[in-house]
Amino acid sequence: MGPFLQVALDFVNLKRALKVAQEAVKAGADWLEVGTPLVKSEGMESIRTLRKAFPDITIVADLKIMDVGRIESEIAFKAGADIVCVMGVSSDSTIEECIRAAGNYGGKVMVDLMNVPSVPERAKQVEEMGADIVEIHISVDDQMRGKDPIAHVREVAGKVSIPVAVAGGVHSETAGPLVEAGASILIVGGAICKAKDPFSATQTIKKAMKERVVIKTDLFKRVSESQVGEVLRIVSTANLSDAMHRGGELGGFVRVGPEGKKMIGKILTVRTYPGDWAKPVEAIDKAEKGDVLFIDAGGTGPAVWGELATHSAVQKGLAGVVINGGIRDVEEIKKLSFPAYAKIVTPCAGEPRGFGEIGVPLKIEGRIISTGDWILGDQDGLVVVPKAKAAEIVNRAMDVLERENRIREEIKEGGTLSSVMELLRWEKHA
Repeated sequence: MGPFLQVALDFVNLKRALKVAQEAVKAGADWLEVGTPLVKSEGMESIRTLRKAFPDITIVADLKIMDVGRIESEIAFKAGADIVCVMGVSSDSTIEECIRAAGNYGGKVMVDLMNVPSVPERAKQVEEMGADIVEIHISVDDQMRGKDPIAHVREVAGKVSIPVAVAGGVHSETAGPLVEAGASILIVGGAICKAKDPFSATQTIKKAMKERVVIKTDLFKRVSESQVGEVLRIVSTANLSDAMHRGGELGGFVRVGPEGKKMIGKILTVRTYPGDWAKPVEAIDKAEKGDVLFIDAGGTGPAVWGELATHSAVQKGLAGVVINGGIRDVEEIKKLSFPAYAKIVTPCAGEPRGFGEIGVPLKIEGRIISTGDWILGDQDGLVVVPKAKAAEIVNRAMDVLERENRIREEIKEGGTLSSVMELLRWEKHA
């Protein structure tokens, strides 16, 4: 069976879902999924609309059924769905009721194994119950933490005889290896629905599936801790702020470095006293290449950083400096193309007294900043990413960027932000 490409239409707006569905089907998509957000937002009408628009395409209703299996399956089959999805963590009786309903309406049942304690064991159990397809599903929240489905696919494909579907982070780099691992149905959401060109994205993934090859992509990938810096080079502070629910920003800093150059790196903290530039200079020697020095000088002058310190930092290969205090020699720092942020600019320099510490936690504007945290600086300002959640946060920032890319293309096609997002429809009414 297959491999088939199932496009998960995880929109909340039916009009937007239809646009992507039309492009995906033209490009060779085999199945269309009425995603859970879409069916919750638009109800069974979303299934009816897709059935009417695509009479020859297999329609999957991702209802994530957990109870009353017969009733929920029946309403989806009656609306035009060919396949319904029930959760593997639901009771055996619920899954069996879905299977009975499918038998009555000529449909099929896909069992989603997300969050089951033992994926291979549950896959075998639901096969014996009569399920038609099992789905290895890495949730969005788990994707953001860098989890990968391929090991589960290999394990389950070797233990069941029914088709294995896979969802969660599938894109042109993973599609080929997943087919090789035994997946018969590849469920792709973001890599098509958030693509600037869904038609081309669909074609690329189909090629990767058919030829079982890896086709490189910059977007739609989710990374682990070791790749955080790569994502920070792509996203903006605005993307990070959205991903952190408008958190992470450090306000009140003046950008004094070169225009258009982002500052990206792991933080080495420095605590010093106003005007005491000894520890900041010593920290240059202690820092690793690519680090950003974050210096707390009490938020006031005199300057603890200038041209000569910048020369040293450039020679060491540092990525930038942030000073809760004073900086000087702005023109020279710009000429050195060194990213720098400070609270104040002043011509007055301090003296090297040697007070302070390197590598200790700092408290800046109510936030604790630690050595090893990541920082991104651009034209909009500064955002600090705690090291403990760095991979998850940058993955969510990438998701924000991808969604905005798709919205931007829809605006270019003649819409407006309000019309694309159907804002009036979602306004709260008394």
